[in-house]
Amino acid sequence: MSASIADTINSMTQILRIDSSARHSDSVSRELADRLIARLGAATTGDIDVTIRDLSTGVPQLSESTLGAMWTPADDRTDDQNAELADADAAIAELFAADAIVIGLPIYNFGPPASLKAWADLVARAGTTFRYTADGPVGLVPNKPVYVVVASGGVPVGSPMDFSSTWITTFLGFLGLTDVTIIAADQLNIDPEGALATARDRVDQIALASV
Repeated sequence: MSASIADTINSMTQILRIDSSARHSDSVSRELADRLIARLGAATTGDIDVTIRDLSTGVPQLSESTLGAMWTPADDRTDDQNAELADADAAIAELFAADAIVIGLPIYNFGPPASLKAWADLVARAGTTFRYTADGPVGLVPNKPVYVVVASGGVPVGSPMDFSSTWITTFLGFLGLTDVTIIAADQLNIDPEGALATARDRVDQIALASV
């Protein structure tokens, strides 16, 4: 962890928490996110506000009208187009306001939950969260620590079957968020106690490293 990122953790006041598990009770990604936020809170010098975006409650899907609103310059949008983008605008504002981000990512059928992909589609906006240049796309979201808790029943995180952690890391980097830490609780159906113990220990190590 770089000195600047450690300083950010020590002084942060705002955490954005994004949950994507369809489960609320017995959700490993939610349990580990709880643990991580509690540990990070203990490592800071002040109070922390946590903004929670629970994607399991529903995420607007992209539509032709949504895309039309996104591609219309802000000053030229109609009231209907502004209303169409209200959820996306709020999600983007949360990304910019946070000092750190915690994402709960269960692996469903080798990939991320549909709700997390829908969230990504809402916050990826040319000219706002990224821009195109002659040298390729450049992320516009200020870099900050991002912790992704990945939970899987059978898929080993980082293996060729894992299309979740590689996707989220690539997507976040596209927005400018390159300081991404993956916390894996994988193959829970094979060794649930061992996998969870390893993930909990990883959470605790991260918090200790930030002090």
